[in-house]
Amino acid sequence: MEKLLWCFLVTISFSQAFVHEDMSKQAFVFPEESDTSYVSLEAESKKLLDAFTVCLYFYTDLSTIRDFSIFSYTTTKSTNDILLFWTKGEGYNFAVGGSEVFFRVSEIPEAPTHICGSWESATGIVELWINGKPMVRKSLQKGYTVGTNASIILGQEQDSYGGGFDWRQSLVGDIGNVNMWDFVLSREQINTVYFGRTLSPNVLNWQALRYEKQGSVFVKPELWS
Repeated sequence: MEKLLWCFLVTISFSQAFVHEDMSKQAFVFPEESDTSYVSLEAESKKLLDAFTVCLYFYTDLSTIRDFSIFSYTTTKSTNDILLFWTKGEGYNFAVGGSEVFFRVSEIPEAPTHICGSWESATGIVELWINGKPMVRKSLQKGYTVGTNASIILGQEQDSYGGGFDWRQSLVGDIGNVNMWDFVLSREQINTVYFGRTLSPNVLNWQALRYEKQGSVFVKPELWS
């Protein structure tokens, strides 16, 4: 009960400080390693998820140097209820409900990368799309439901609700065009998003984003359009 109350109070305090704006053509820039710099996002929808797709751009030169977080979605059910993470020497780590699968990639080219990750409870199927191209489908957490009242963090990986950061997992670089839906996008829809067209995201909407910056994070024009 105390943990739930604490999470509720954290959520309320975040909501009061969030900025609400259209981030089109903008990106968050994380110029240095840190365990105090991050961006918190507030979801438009607070409901449980039995499917989702999250898409975004990121740009970094860390892939051959160390691990880093791409997208961290923590709930009271699991600190890694949704996690997109890069593991040096392994590739992309996609977690749902604390369980994970790897998509093997040796390194990320030093160029802006568009990534979309999707999952559905009915089959457990996980899809990962890199620059509009699919990787081999995998299975994860069939029958699971992603929790509500999420703490959504860019720039850090959460080891606890809204915290537990480690600078050795921080993102150094740019991230933007973060959009999320409560269903699995089709191949045609993924390509629509990849080529820069809008598709009415209903969980996170980059064109109507509620966010709060902490530490050394800056908003600058995006580098991928």
